[in-house]
Amino acid sequence: MKTCYLGLGSNLADRIGMISRALCCLTGSGALVLRRVSRFYLSEPWGYRDQPDFINAVVEIETHLEPLELLEVAKNTEVIVGRRRRHRWGPREVDIDILLYGNEIVKIDGLEIPHPRMCERGFVLAPLVEINSQLEHPATGRKFTSHLAELEAKGERKWQNLII
Repeated sequence: MKTCYLGLGSNLADRIGMISRALCCLTGSGALVLRRVSRFYLSEPWGYRDQPDFINAVVEIETHLEPLELLEVAKNTEVIVGRRRRHRWGPREVDIDILLYGNEIVKIDGLEIPHPRMCERGFVLAPLVEINSQLEHPATGRKFTSHLAELEAKGERKWQNLII
């Protein structure tokens, strides 16, 4: 079994409901076990800015799936929950990204792990650090707390915890 981390986000419809449905669908697949879930975070859009704010969360899972199989489960879950593809970084009902797959570095067709832009995104780092502050980036060897502090030092804090 591998310990993996997934990032979930939504900025359309019932954002919290979309993420909750995605979590139910993921755990209902039988292919993974949910270990920890971060709080929900409100964040400004990244990339394409003319869209509603996002709700984001990070989950820790255990799975026997290989990376491409896990990606397939994530993408199928997005479709089941109701995601419609629009344009890159645009609005979405739900988005599920594989952030980490154990301590492995994976580069295969259509998949790069660790997620290539995760250290640029506080809305990913803050919930990731919340559920495991000891994690280190497999490529940089630095703790994610250090990457998060670097973003905050640049004044790029564009997210906040939601109390629900």
